[in-house]
Amino acid sequence: MNQARIREIVICMGSSCFSRGNKQLLGVIQQYLKSHGLYDAVTFRGSHCFGACENGPVLMINGNTHTRVSSADIIDILESYLV
Repeated sequence: MNQARIREIVICMGSSCFSRGNKQLLGVIQQYLKSHGLYDAVTFRGSHCFGACENGPVLMINGNTHTRVSSADIIDILESYLV
């Protein structure tokens, strides 16, 4: 099992980010955490607006903001946090 350096993922569920792709990212992240045995080790929750609507989809990992996240680059972002 991978050792998680990811402690918390907060995904913006505001209407702008949601319509720009966070709905799809939600499923990709959930599947990634499950398939890597991290689902119970990481706090994963939704939140409303981070104030960066024009840069959405937005998510935060361990307090670090990631903007314009796509399904194509979310896996690389998540893996950059793993040991």
